[in-house]
Amino acid sequence: MKKSRKSDIILTVFIAFSALMFLMPTVLTIANSFMTSSEISANYGAMFSNMTSAQKTFISENVNLKFIPDKVTIDQYRSVLIMNSDYLLKFWTSVRLTVPITVFQLLIAILTSYGFSRYPGKIKNLIFFAYIILMIMPYQVTLVPNYLVAEKFNLLNTNKAVILPAIFSPFSIFLLTKVMRRIPVSYVEAAKLDGAGEFRILTKIYLPLCKSALVSIAMLVFIDYWNMVEAPLVLMKDPEMHPLSVFLSQINTEDVGLAFAVGVVYMIPTILMFLYGEDYLVEGITYSGGIKG
Repeated sequence: MKKSRKSDIILTVFIAFSALMFLMPTVLTIANSFMTSSEISANYGAMFSNMTSAQKTFISENVNLKFIPDKVTIDQYRSVLIMNSDYLLKFWTSVRLTVPITVFQLLIAILTSYGFSRYPGKIKNLIFFAYIILMIMPYQVTLVPNYLVAEKFNLLNTNKAVILPAIFSPFSIFLLTKVMRRIPVSYVEAAKLDGAGEFRILTKIYLPLCKSALVSIAMLVFIDYWNMVEAPLVLMKDPEMHPLSVFLSQINTEDVGLAFAVGVVYMIPTILMFLYGEDYLVEGITYSGGIKG
């Protein structure tokens, strides 16, 4: 009993320490976003004072990481949200890219996964296996064909160049197919006896049982594409069209305080989505299609 209790204490301490390490960058970003420009320069000036646009190097001076500002100010947020419109425009560019990708990828995943789960066969299993191969391939490998296709159809430097390849991503189809295949056939047979067609079976049986999985997949897809960098950089040559995820790395090094404030604003959608869908996410991982595995 004592040995078991010691193990539980050690495990709890380890988990708490790991959670603290994971949360520290976020807490540091939020705290520093409320610092004055002078305090930020005093704490982080050593990191950026030797940086040039051509070559970025770090000088060997200590950096003071502070979690509690000496003086709380919202000047950084005033600059981001009111004084300078560039940051908000980039924010809405991220929204215009990410929301359609999430919605249409989920819609295509629902229809495709329903076909894979309802009508299995050798050809469909082969296609599903091809989906798996595409999913495990590094994104950089498929980015080259995406660029060539976008160039062929004159889609480069448009939102469609990023959105169209993303909505056909195999990630959602793979996960949702696995969930739908766990739904008992008896449910479908009972619905057919009541005269239900395919559309009614999908909307009245499959979708309600997959609600947690759908919310979980939507959250994962949104967060993934909210932070995308490679696709906009390669498929959009005009920097004005880049989302905030790309623009964050290009903020002037003299405006470190603005970088903290923009980082906090950028985190808000994903944090709100996680807080709203946390229960669905846990349930989607624990259950398969609403039925305990």
